[in-house]
Amino acid sequence: MAEVTLGFENQLWEMADKMRGRMGVKDSEYGNVVLGLIFLKYISDSFDERYQDLVAEGEGFEEDRDAYAEKNVFFVPPSARWKFIKESAKLPTIGQIIDDAMVAIERENTTLKGVLPKTYARAEINKQVLGELVDLFSFNLGGKEAKAQDVLGRVYEYFLGHFGSTEGEYYTPPSIVRLLVGMIEPFEGRVYDPCCGSGGMFVQSAKFVQAHEGRLDKIHIYGQESIAETWRLCKMNLAIRGIDGDLGKENADTFGNDQHKLLKADFVLANPPFNIKDWGAPNLTEDVRWKYGMPPAGNANYAWIEHIISKLSPRGVAGFVLANGSMSTTTTAEAAIRKNIIEAGLVDCIITLPPNLFYNVTIPACLWFLSRKRENRREKLLFIDARKLGTMLDRKHRELSDEEIQTVCDTYHNWRDDKPDYEDQQGFCKSATLDEVRAQDYILTPGRYVGIEKQEDDGEPFDEKMTRLTGQLSGMFQKSHELENEIRQRLGAIGYEV
Repeated sequence: MAEVTLGFENQLWEMADKMRGRMGVKDSEYGNVVLGLIFLKYISDSFDERYQDLVAEGEGFEEDRDAYAEKNVFFVPPSARWKFIKESAKLPTIGQIIDDAMVAIERENTTLKGVLPKTYARAEINKQVLGELVDLFSFNLGGKEAKAQDVLGRVYEYFLGHFGSTEGEYYTPPSIVRLLVGMIEPFEGRVYDPCCGSGGMFVQSAKFVQAHEGRLDKIHIYGQESIAETWRLCKMNLAIRGIDGDLGKENADTFGNDQHKLLKADFVLANPPFNIKDWGAPNLTEDVRWKYGMPPAGNANYAWIEHIISKLSPRGVAGFVLANGSMSTTTTAEAAIRKNIIEAGLVDCIITLPPNLFYNVTIPACLWFLSRKRENRREKLLFIDARKLGTMLDRKHRELSDEEIQTVCDTYHNWRDDKPDYEDQQGFCKSATLDEVRAQDYILTPGRYVGIEKQEDDGEPFDEKMTRLTGQLSGMFQKSHELENEIRQRLGAIGYEV
């Protein structure tokens, strides 16, 4: 295939999005239709590449399932291969053909059993549009060149982001995921996400390991997701990345049906849904997870915090997203829990994020970092105010650059490792003592500690600057009054009184 250029994902999205209104299904269901096809195309391309290699070897193993398994490639039976799907795209039975392909793939690959969507034959799906989607995705997603450019990953993540949310699930923007992963550095060990969504935290963790020349078999993935469709999307996402993950036996509520009760994780990454009111508190009043206090029944934020703490191994660290209110809430239960976990030496770092990072969440957000490995810094906490970082991509959306992410991570790592490179920076970062946090009633809002960024001294004396600026302001007021009078006169001339 030709080299994939910048904007490729956007072009593909625009073409697929034009078909959305003609497909005959809800927007959320359309997402499952499209992502299922992308997955089918990818594993078929990967199979074809391995198939051609086996043909070239001339040993006659091109239909031997073990020859694919040894290369971590899914075996795709003839009726599920994209060539057959593409040739059938214009048939009125294309929906049933795709459903049958999904069934055949699950039958040949037990790790995918019950995962793939099999709803393409439904009467409400416009089969002509479905065929057009097949044509749209008929480019190489699984070949060596495509893999080198991470085409599938880019397309899959881009589409996931644009389809947004499913029944309240929040999609975590990639720049936030990269920041979380860069902060806690999951090189090897058990990585856990209690509300894993479509698996973005796991994918980024794997990328981090590979980027630092580590081995993927050194990290072990554990996750849980309550929404069935999202759980299946995550299974597919991990499968196409070659990541072996344990997502539990089924989709389930983390609080009411913990799929990993005995797990102690070395790294926890999470973006829990913010401020959930009905999280099942009445049925969990005696739960062992509430070591630092019973979370309030009307808000799950601190239930997530305590659940995450309960999963940390003796050397475990956690990074997760929460609403800004979690840093300063004064409700009796939450304030008490916050005080208790601070006094227990678990809170390591708090970061306030800039606005407009999320596509479908307007609530201001922050990042919490907890650690059980704080022997050298139990009496201090790091606060970072990152609200001024990021670049607006359009009127609504902001993104953190790789350089900004690296700056934040370096600041934390230098502080964590007690390196001389760390120093407090007014308006950005502050290493606060536990006594300073106590003096603030255990409120963790970074702005209270880092202060206001110093302005560069331009050499103009303060009194002279104030006189000059006051004069400029007075002139602006005068000009405003003149414009107002002119508008009144003009409106009066045409018979309008103001």
